[in-house]
Amino acid sequence: MTDALQAPVRRRRRWPWILGLAAAALALTAVALSLVFQFGLPWWSDANDRNHVHVSSDGARQHYQVHLPPDHDGSAELPVMMALHGCGMTGFGWNSMKDATQFNALADREGFIVVYPTQRPFESFINCWNSSDPRNQVRGSGEPALLAGVAREVVSTYGADPDRVHVSGASSGAGAAVILAATYPDVFATVTSVAGGEYGLNQVDPDDPDSTPPSATARQAWAHMGDRARPLPLLVVQGGQDDVVPTIVGERLVDQWVALHDLIDDGLLNDSLALTSETVHHPPAGTQYGYEHTTFRTPQGRALVEYIFADRLAHAWSHPDSRGLFTDTAGPDVTRIAWAFAQTHDAAPAGDR
Repeated sequence: MTDALQAPVRRRRRWPWILGLAAAALALTAVALSLVFQFGLPWWSDANDRNHVHVSSDGARQHYQVHLPPDHDGSAELPVMMALHGCGMTGFGWNSMKDATQFNALADREGFIVVYPTQRPFESFINCWNSSDPRNQVRGSGEPALLAGVAREVVSTYGADPDRVHVSGASSGAGAAVILAATYPDVFATVTSVAGGEYGLNQVDPDDPDSTPPSATARQAWAHMGDRARPLPLLVVQGGQDDVVPTIVGERLVDQWVALHDLIDDGLLNDSLALTSETVHHPPAGTQYGYEHTTFRTPQGRALVEYIFADRLAHAWSHPDSRGLFTDTAGPDVTRIAWAFAQTHDAAPAGDR
C-alpha cells in the first residue's frame, strides 16, 4: 500500500525537471532567433562583407558590417557611406538596411565602402536607435559615441578617406544620423535623412509645433558642434504619404538646417548666407512616380541643404531593387540620390565659411 502511494509522488516530482528543460529550450530558441534577427545567417553575406565589433572605452559593444568594393586593396583612400536602419529593422540581419538600400551594388560600381551598424540587442523593444533620448544627443557618450567610433575604426582599418565619411539613415536611423552631424561634424562630411526629423525633435509638441521653432533646436545643434562647427550639407527625403513622420517634420528639418548654417556663418540668425532655393520637378518615368528636388545654395553656388519630396512615398526607403519592410520600389532612387549628394561634398575644415 505504501509503495502504491509513493509512485504518483515520484511521477509528480518529474514535472519540475520537464518544465525546466522546456523553459531552457524556449530560452535557447529565443536567443537563437534574436541572433538571426540581428546578425543574419552566414550565407546572407558575400565574400566582400566583413563583420566587426567596436568596443568603446567603457566596454560598450557595437556590431557592424563593412562591405568592400571588389577592387579594394587598401592602396587608395576610398570614401565611406554609413547606413543606419530604422525601427523594426537591422543593419545586416533580418529586414536589413543592407537589403533596403542596395548600397552594396552601387558601391561595387562606384568604388566606396559601406558600413551597416545594427542596434544592440535589447536596447529598444522594436530595435530603434534611441535618437529621441537626450542621453543619445550628445558627444562623448551613448549611441553617437559608438557610431562615431565605428566610423573612425573603419577609416583606420581599411585606410578610408577621413574627409569623405558620410552618414545616411531611415526613420530613427535618420534621427541618429542628424544627431551625428551635430555632435561629430569633425567625423562626418554629409548627412542624409530619409523619413526623419530634426535634432531635438523630442522637444517639439506635435499639437503645437510652433511653440518650439526650428531656430530654437538649431541653436542647440550649433551649441553641440562647438568649436568644431562647420558647414555640413544635409539631404532630406520626405514622403507625402508618410503617416509615421508627417511632412511638417521633414520641412522643419530643412528649416532647422538652414538656420544652423546661418548660425555657423556668423553666430546670428540674420540670413547672412543669403541662401536661395531652386526646385526641379522630376516627372513620372515608367513605373517610377515623380518627385520634387529643392536645393538651397549660397550666392557662390554651394548647395548646403537639399530636399526631396515625393507625394506618393510613404514611410519607406525607395530604390528599384529594395527588399524588405518599409521599402518602395516605385519611388525615387534614394540610394543613387544620396550617393550623388555625398560625392559633391567633401568635409570642409572648421572655420571654412
